[in-house]
Amino acid sequence: MARVKGGIVTRKRRKKILKLAEGYFGSKHTLYRTAREQVLHSLMYAYRDRKQNKRNFRRLWIARINAAAVANGFKYSKLVHGLSLANVQLNRKVLADIAVTEPTVFTSYVELAKDAIANPAKFQVKQEVVAKAEKVVVEKAPKAKVEAVVDTKALEVELSKMLVADLRPIAIDKGIENAKSLKKQELVEALAKIGYNPAN
Repeated sequence: MARVKGGIVTRKRRKKILKLAEGYFGSKHTLYRTAREQVLHSLMYAYRDRKQNKRNFRRLWIARINAAAVANGFKYSKLVHGLSLANVQLNRKVLADIAVTEPTVFTSYVELAKDAIANPAKFQVKQEVVAKAEKVVVEKAPKAKVEAVVDTKALEVELSKMLVADLRPIAIDKGIENAKSLKKQELVEALAKIGYNPAN
């Protein structure tokens, strides 16, 4: 069998990989095979490190909060416990930012946490129990429908003179189901059944 060249498809595939490998060192950005290997590894590293990034930032925030807490004569764990007792709902990201940019505000949070640990009863939220009032449902007697006697055959004859383009919007307005997909005879029967009179 003769050798078949890859042609456009192969070139397209290789160009795609080499584009992803732009900026890599040495042959990793020029040769297809090494570039492909490096791109596969790079994508795996990127996936892994997107997860690790979250852990690293949390670790950084905790280190910053702890450093600021120690500067105020307190520990990170006690600070977080005290803030949860005081019902302060600041996350670590915001606390770390406050610790770095506004040390005086952070000091006030430390004092609040100390106070909450010293007397937690002061910060307890009292839950009020509110009895729900039962709803009284009054059922109304159904109204008797008075139906006018309509000659459906005469209406069908009147409606069959109209075009489908005219019948369809009327059927949609009257709330007939699947009015867009019904045929002319079905539209005429449905409109006659609900008593639509084109003369009115």
